[in-house]
Amino acid sequence: MKSPVRLLPAVLCLIAIVHLSGQEDFLKIEASIVPRKLSKGEEGAVLLKLSLQEGVAVSPQPDFIIEFKPCAEIIFPKNFYTATDLEVETAVRGDEESLNLEKAIRIPFTISPMAKKGSHILEGRIKYFARSRAESWCVKNTAKFYVTFSTRPGSVRKVP
Repeated sequence: MKSPVRLLPAVLCLIAIVHLSGQEDFLKIEASIVPRKLSKGEEGAVLLKLSLQEGVAVSPQPDFIIEFKPCAEIIFPKNFYTATDLEVETAVRGDEESLNLEKAIRIPFTISPMAKKGSHILEGRIKYFARSRAESWCVKNTAKFYVTFSTRPGSVRKVP
């Protein structure tokens, strides 16, 4: 049996890891796709509703970036999006500028003509710099999100 003194460093390390990992959830993401069921060639959008931990702001510089993992069923106009691309407004509090994340972010896409029928998962991530003026810190972070959607077997017919 190991003595409690020998286990103390391992326990303290575990507590520190749990505490630090809990602090990394500065940004919560609620992701959805509209409409949820789409046909080949149909246009849709990813909607991202973001909320921040109390007392935390997101810096507009360096870039706030939204990226999507390649998905054969969805065609995005770009590989990644910045706050400027998405026209995210900024707010000035005191002498610091931060992103205003109160409005949902809408990113348009088209369903591929080769999309397979069925349920799919779109994976993405947001890279950002979180900061706390009260606690005088700034940290680069990444938040991942997943959203499900379905594709129908038919195609959208375009009217000439």
